[in-house]
Amino acid sequence: MPRVRRRAVITGLGLLTPLGQDPESFWNALRAGTSATRRISYPDASPLPCQLSAEVGPFKPKDLIQHPDPTKAKTFQKQVNNLMARTVVMGLCAGQLAFRQAKLSLTEGIIPERFGVEFGAGMIASELDDLGRAARMSVDPETKRPELKHWGTVGIKEIPPLWMLKYLPNMPSCHVSITLDARGPSNTHTLSDAASLMALGEAYRIIERGACDLFVVGGTESKMNPLSLARHNLFQMLSKRHHEPEKAHRPFDRDRDGSVLGEAAAALILEELDRAKARQATIYAELVGFASGVDRTRDGKVMANVIRKALHEAQIEPSQVDHVNAQGLATPFSDRWEAKAIHEVFGDKTPVWCLKGNLGTSGAAAGAVELLGSTLALHHNEVPPTINCEHPDPECRIAVHNQGIKPLQKPYVVKLSFTDMGQTAVAVLKKWE
Repeated sequence: MPRVRRRAVITGLGLLTPLGQDPESFWNALRAGTSATRRISYPDASPLPCQLSAEVGPFKPKDLIQHPDPTKAKTFQKQVNNLMARTVVMGLCAGQLAFRQAKLSLTEGIIPERFGVEFGAGMIASELDDLGRAARMSVDPETKRPELKHWGTVGIKEIPPLWMLKYLPNMPSCHVSITLDARGPSNTHTLSDAASLMALGEAYRIIERGACDLFVVGGTESKMNPLSLARHNLFQMLSKRHHEPEKAHRPFDRDRDGSVLGEAAAALILEELDRAKARQATIYAELVGFASGVDRTRDGKVMANVIRKALHEAQIEPSQVDHVNAQGLATPFSDRWEAKAIHEVFGDKTPVWCLKGNLGTSGAAAGAVELLGSTLALHHNEVPPTINCEHPDPECRIAVHNQGIKPLQKPYVVKLSFTDMGQTAVAVLKKWE
């Protein structure tokens, strides 16, 4: 007999974004067409070619993160403050917020061995204070240059003993697993902009085949670090529109000149349908299709085929999709590459929505944050506009939704994420009725 595929639904949302730190404020900012892009507040960015960013802003981890054992709460807060990089703390906050928003309880109804965690993360840059003294101690007094012999004998001793554990990309999933007592499958995906959507796809497959019932799935990344900012300014095309920061990130726009770096964390609860129904959970959407692949030639053909595979698994036609939630990096090549793939599947009729004009690009967190945008669109029956696409590029032959609030007209949405090297992930969500 053919195996029955188990269904998975989204029942909890948690996020820290430049537009808000809860689903309601995030959604209201999207509806209002708000841009979070500003001048970088930290560090001093005056030497950088791009001095713009979309920052989360202040937040208090102690108000957002809880340890299940009250006797360990004080020690745990010290660990949060001293042994977790900002990216890790943000991911842990998003994971716990999603858990609580889903009205789950560690003391009721959860089998820890069937509760998993999947996260997308990237290279977490070290804080300068953790490396500065070691670097200075490794400078040869005669050559005035760092020397390996000094590093090995003197400099390395100045590195904090737990330095590596502060910055490993698997730390968000580890800390979420520990604090929520999730003993099931746990994994971290480090595929840049496609990371958190890949994490979602793996969690979906595990639930589908019956190996797990419940997942925290998320993504987190902060580029607001001197090393990250310097690296991205060297190797990434970033906007120089300093005279109007709010309009700097311009997805699919004729006058786009690059991305704006950002930071964010987002997590969702992916839950087996019967389990969600049994506990009368609020269901925001159903995940009905997923596919991945590598568009190595970067001509859009493989990317288009990945979209088709996701639609095939969802058992729908392109005409049934309300909108495509695009990546929209706002670089000339990337936007045209993405637009070719979307046009090949959907033509120029299906609306395309992009959130990066609001949020900037947050790397490994972007897929999860933007997917939550479409999840809320399904839940609220409307789609906010793509901002800053004022003059659509005629070479991007897609229907960018850039005017006002659009009523939701069809029950399916497609979320597309990809990397510079062509790794592509596509998820299909269905409105829950």
